[in-house]
Amino acid sequence: MKKLIEIYTDGACRGNPGPGGWGVLLRYDSVEKELQGAEPDTTNNRMELTAAIKGLQALKQSSDVRLTTDSTYVKNGITQWLQEWKRRDWKTANKKPVKNIDLWQQLDLVNATHEVEWCWVRGHSGHAENERADRLANQAIDAMLLGK
Repeated sequence: MKKLIEIYTDGACRGNPGPGGWGVLLRYDSVEKELQGAEPDTTNNRMELTAAIKGLQALKQSSDVRLTTDSTYVKNGITQWLQEWKRRDWKTANKKPVKNIDLWQQLDLVNATHEVEWCWVRGHSGHAENERADRLANQAIDAMLLGK
C-alpha cells in the first residue's frame, strides 16, 4: 500500500482580479510541510487551482492522496467536469473555451500520477488545516505586496 498524504489547499485574492496567493499544507503521519506563493494580478479561481497543482507537484513519488479544498470550482472541475471538457476539446457545454485551461491541463496531468480523493470543506468555518492554508495564501500576498 502506498502512503497516504494529506494535502490542504487554499487560494486568496484581494479584488478579483487582483493580487492573489495560494497556500498548501502537506501532511504525512506527523511530518508537515507548508508551501505558498503569490501573483500580482490573478483571480481567486486561478489561485485555488494553483494551490492544488503545487501541492500535488510537491510529491516525489506516486502516492495515495486526500486533497481537501474549500473550492467547489476545483473539486467539481476535477471530479465532474474535466472529462467532458476533454471530450469536447476543452469547450464548455455552451461551446465556449474552458476558463483557466492552462491550469486545468496542469492539474489533470499531475492528478493522473496519484490516486487522489478530492474532498471539500466550507471555507472560513473553523476547519484548522483549511484556516492554515488560508493564512499561508494571505501571508504570501502580504510578502509580495511588501516586496519580500
